[in-house]
Amino acid sequence: MSQRSSFSSKIGFVLAAAGSAVGLGNIWRFPYLAAQYGGGTFLLVYLILAVTFGFTLMIAEIAIGRKTGLSAIGAFRKLDSRFGFLGILAAIIPIIIFPYYSVIGGWVIKYFAVFISGNGAKAATDTYFNEFISSTAEPIGWFFLFIAFTAVVVLLGVQKGIETVSKFMMPVLVLLSVGIALYGLTVDGAMEGLIYYLKPSFENFSIKTVLAAMGQLFYSMSLAMGIMVTYGSYMKKDNNLESSVRQIEIFDTGIAFLAGLMIIPGVFAFSGGTAESLNQGPGLMFVTLPKVFDSMPMGDVIGTLFFLLVFFAALTSAISLMETIVSILRDKFHWKRKFTCGVVTIIALLMGLPSSLGFGMWSHIKFIGLSILDTFDFISNSVLMPILAFFTCIFVGFVIKPKTIADEVKIGNTQFKGERLFSVMIKWIAPVCLIAILVSSILNALGIIVL
Repeated sequence: MSQRSSFSSKIGFVLAAAGSAVGLGNIWRFPYLAAQYGGGTFLLVYLILAVTFGFTLMIAEIAIGRKTGLSAIGAFRKLDSRFGFLGILAAIIPIIIFPYYSVIGGWVIKYFAVFISGNGAKAATDTYFNEFISSTAEPIGWFFLFIAFTAVVVLLGVQKGIETVSKFMMPVLVLLSVGIALYGLTVDGAMEGLIYYLKPSFENFSIKTVLAAMGQLFYSMSLAMGIMVTYGSYMKKDNNLESSVRQIEIFDTGIAFLAGLMIIPGVFAFSGGTAESLNQGPGLMFVTLPKVFDSMPMGDVIGTLFFLLVFFAALTSAISLMETIVSILRDKFHWKRKFTCGVVTIIALLMGLPSSLGFGMWSHIKFIGLSILDTFDFISNSVLMPILAFFTCIFVGFVIKPKTIADEVKIGNTQFKGERLFSVMIKWIAPVCLIAILVSSILNALGIIVL
């Protein structure tokens, strides 16, 4: 097998890993969960979890990847053959997520096409989004196109494809997000939404808020799905791992915060902030933001730029998902990159079709009351990812020991400032929280308890 690729620099690694973390999880998923679970309360819980729980898991995963120089399926086995099953689980998760994520990526391209063609006013109507996703052929066409874009970048490899794309996309996304958020706050009624989003209200606090924030953390920061192990395997030894993780967290949390700032005040401005409008769920970005753009001067232009950048964000995350699957298969079977990309593309196309059709001709198919796409999301985010994260904590905390990770972190820097926090979190706090999250999520989904 050819020599393993690597990122050319620390900033290349940080922007690529941040590009993985910053995606639809931040811009699409974070705002609708924040709206649904108490605004400022959800935001506060998420921030606390990000700097403790998220930091701990990301440090562990990147260090495992860099230490072994392998993707997840080989990395765990190399450190201890008894835990090779963690690599298999880490391979299954992105295989489940990538197809349905690409369906949503197709929705983003559709909205970009609508705005660039000057039809943004149509997208601002209340029924437009549901009418689109419930049709058959059109969503599948956009889904196929999104997969094609992703495959091309992954085919180009780590430096020419992933790193180059991320270095361009990430800074532009930040600038555009700031501009749209600031404009949105000038719309009448938006300040009430700003207060709801920033001010914690402990009347809104519940176990469900913590569960939602924790699930979002996995999704948003690309944790417990093999991605950070894979990207860590491409990281050079002289890069400062701890500061890289801090920078990734700042990028990730900052974009999620800005996305909430763009969308939640808009819900109050255009829908009055009613319980119904705050609980729109996955369609929130596709329903609310077109209304904001429709009210703006040059709204079609700004909408075009926004959905182009959301496409960039979605693409960087899809790239990381596909690259993880490609890397795992190449490490396992020693296939050439081009052939592996072709295999993964075909699998993703076949697996993504049910998720797309689940809003239209297969909408009658439900699992525990969930659509096909939501079922895949539940299995990956609420079941498999907490299980993988739990066993990763046990593996690091009690098998290879936290010192193994700490020593790897210190290679690029003589000290590990967060070592004590890392050790306590990985051994004791994180495993207990993960078991509670897993049990509560499953029981709640089955309707056995209502939290």
